[in-house]
Amino acid sequence: MNLLFLLLWFAVCADQDARCARVSNRLTFGGALVALLYLLISGQSWLGAPMDQAGWALLLTLILTLPGYALNKLGAGDVKLLIALALASDHVHILGTFIGAGVASVVWLMVRQILWRHMAQRVRNRYIGPVLQTPKKRPFVPFLFAGFVATVIWIH
Repeated sequence: MNLLFLLLWFAVCADQDARCARVSNRLTFGGALVALLYLLISGQSWLGAPMDQAGWALLLTLILTLPGYALNKLGAGDVKLLIALALASDHVHILGTFIGAGVASVVWLMVRQILWRHMAQRVRNRYIGPVLQTPKKRPFVPFLFAGFVATVIWIH
């Protein structure tokens, strides 16, 4: 049940990033607050990892995201979302999410022209803004979501 809730939260964040090229602070801070409170009260992460593994996941997330943020390659929403995910999971989920996001973004770059032509008009209208924006502002959370789903499938 906890995994389902985490997947739904992540899907909402990914959809918002794909539509608006940003993720709401309410979603990221709210998710981080719930994960932190759960971690402090129960002594384990939302997905059942011990507190020290969640701490290592948080440290790993900061190491992986802060340089990208400093170089303006990652947005603040991406960093906050991954911090919330680190507090809710463990280092294996974080690493899998990063690796899966990299693979998903490469696959998207290879097939986006073909897929975009065959998508329904309703879908194209929903996501047209971020697609037409400059590469600097492209949404990354949908790729992180794909990486997280792939990690969950691989682990569970």
